[in-house]
Amino acid sequence: PGAVYETMSTKLPILALILALFTTTSRAADAPELWVYSGVNFQVNASVDKLIALLERAKKAGYNAAVITDYKFGRFEDRPEWYYANLKRTREAAERIGIELIPCVMPIGYSGSILQNDPNLAAGLPRTDCAFIVRDGKATPADTANLLPGGGFESAQRNKPTDWDWIDGFGKSSSLDTSVRHGGESSLHMTNFRAENEHGNGRVVRKLELKPWHSYRLSLWVKTKDVENISEFRAAILAGGGRSLNHASFNTQRTQDWTQHVIIFNSLEFSSANLYLGIWGGTKGDIWIDDVSLTVAGGVNLLRREGCPLKVTNKDGSVAYEEGRDFEPWVDPKLGRVPYAGEFSDDHAAPPIVITKNSRIKEGDELRVSYYHTAIVHDGQVSCALIADDLFKHLKRQVENVHKYFAPKRYFMQHDEFRGGGFDAEEQATGKTSGQLMAENARRCVKVIREVNPKAGVVVWSDMFDPHHNARDSYYLVANTLKDSWEGLDASVGIVNWNGGKKAQSLGFFAQRGHEQFTAGYYDTGDIAGHTKGWMNAAANVKGVKGYMYTTWRQNYTGLEKFAQTVRGN
Repeated sequence: PGAVYETMSTKLPILALILALFTTTSRAADAPELWVYSGVNFQVNASVDKLIALLERAKKAGYNAAVITDYKFGRFEDRPEWYYANLKRTREAAERIGIELIPCVMPIGYSGSILQNDPNLAAGLPRTDCAFIVRDGKATPADTANLLPGGGFESAQRNKPTDWDWIDGFGKSSSLDTSVRHGGESSLHMTNFRAENEHGNGRVVRKLELKPWHSYRLSLWVKTKDVENISEFRAAILAGGGRSLNHASFNTQRTQDWTQHVIIFNSLEFSSANLYLGIWGGTKGDIWIDDVSLTVAGGVNLLRREGCPLKVTNKDGSVAYEEGRDFEPWVDPKLGRVPYAGEFSDDHAAPPIVITKNSRIKEGDELRVSYYHTAIVHDGQVSCALIADDLFKHLKRQVENVHKYFAPKRYFMQHDEFRGGGFDAEEQATGKTSGQLMAENARRCVKVIREVNPKAGVVVWSDMFDPHHNARDSYYLVANTLKDSWEGLDASVGIVNWNGGKKAQSLGFFAQRGHEQFTAGYYDTGDIAGHTKGWMNAAANVKGVKGYMYTTWRQNYTGLEKFAQTVRGN
C-alpha cells in the first residue's frame, strides 16, 4: 500500500496538469473569434504605423484577426515603391504579433476601387430612342427646354410658388425672398421648419411629365446658413408604386454660399413622377433655393462595353448609322475619372456625337440614340456589372496580388449594398432575375478565389444574400427582385452578419443553410456593451456563430478592449 500511495501521489500532479491543459484547450476552442475591421491607406506610412499599433493592441486584448481594406486593393499596379514595402512590413508585423490578416476583395457593391481599371464595367441604365439633332457637325439632345417653369421662384399664388403643385408651410416656414437670391428677383427661402408641422419638413413639390427610359439633368442653386441636419436636404423623385428614381446626394454643406448642385436620373419605365425638393426633419437654420431646372440629359457617364450597346439611327429608325463611319467614337472622357480614377460625378458637360466628314448623317438631321449610363447613389457610389467577363479578369488579378503580398488564410468578399444593376443588355438577355445574377456573380467570385488559393476560406457580408435585409424586391435601382441571391453561396462560405434590425431572423436563416457566421458589431455606437450583448443574445442558441467583429467606419478604436471583454464575459 505504501508503494502504491507513493506512485499515485507522484502521478496526481501530472494528471491534474493534463486535465488543466485539456480544459484550457477545450475552452479556447469554444471561445468565439474576435476580429477588428480597419480601413488602411497603405500608400501612407503613418497609416500603416497606426495599423501595426492597432494589431499589437488587438492581440493583447484577445483578438484573433484583423480585416483590412484599402481602396487601392482594386488596382495594385503602378503604385510607388513604398506602397509594396508597406504591404510587406504589415504582413511581417502580423506574423510576429500572431494575428491573422483577412484582406477584403471583390468590391461588388461599392465598386469604385475595381472600376479604377475600367469604368465602363459599371452597371448601366438604358436610355432608349432619345431625340438628338445635328447642329454644326455635332449631335446633341434635340429638346433643350427647361421642364420646370417656375424654378426661378419669381412669383407666387396664394399658397404656393407659381408653377409648383404644393409646398410645406408657405407663409410660415417657407416664402419668397427678394433680398437673398441667385438670379432674378427672388429665391425660395425655408426656415423655422417646425412652424408648420412637427416633423420639420420643408419641401416644394411638382409633378414631372417624363419619357420612359430617358435620362434627365436636375440642376439647382442652394445657399445655406447653420442648417443642423443638412444631410437630409435632397431631391426625392418618386414614381409609381413609390419607386424612387434618384438616390444621389447633393452634398450640401451646413453653411455655404450659392452653390450649384446637379444630379442625373433615369425615368426607367415611368412617364411621370413627383419631385420633392427640400429638407426632411429640419430643426433649425436657413435654406435658399433658386434657378431650378430640369432638362433632357446627354451622354454624361456614357458606358461603352459589349453589354451596353450603342445604337444611332435616323428619325424613323430605318437607317442604322455606324460608329467610325458616320460618327466618331463616342465616349465620355470623364467617365469614372472625377475627381480621380474610380470616382464618378454627374456634374460635367455631356460629350456630343461628332459627325464624320463623309457621313450619311447631314446637318439638321434628327437622330434616335440609345445607350447606357451609370447611376450614382448617395455620395458617389457606383456598382459594377454583375456578369461581364472583363470584370472577373480584374477581380482575379486583385486576388492574385492579395495572395502575393499577404498569402491569407481567408478572404473577405465585399458584396455589400449593391444598389444598381441587372438592366444592361447582357444581363437582360440571360432571362435571369437580379437575384439569380447576383448568385452567379457570387459563385464566380468564390471560384476565382479558390483557383488562386484552393485552401483559402471565404467570408462575405450578409446583406445581399439575406431575405430579411437587402435580398428582396424593390431595392434601390436594381432591375427586379434579389430573391434567391443566396443560392450562389455554398455552405463553406462564412457569413459576416450585420442585420442588426432583424438579428434572430437573419442568423437563423443562414444557420439553416449551414453557414458559419461572424457578427459585425459595434458600428460606432456609444453603448458598446448593450449593442454587443444584443448580438450575443440573438446568437446564443444559433448553431455555427463563430465570432464577433469590432466594426468601425470612423477609425474609432476607443472601445476595442470593452468590446472584447463583453464578448468574452470578462
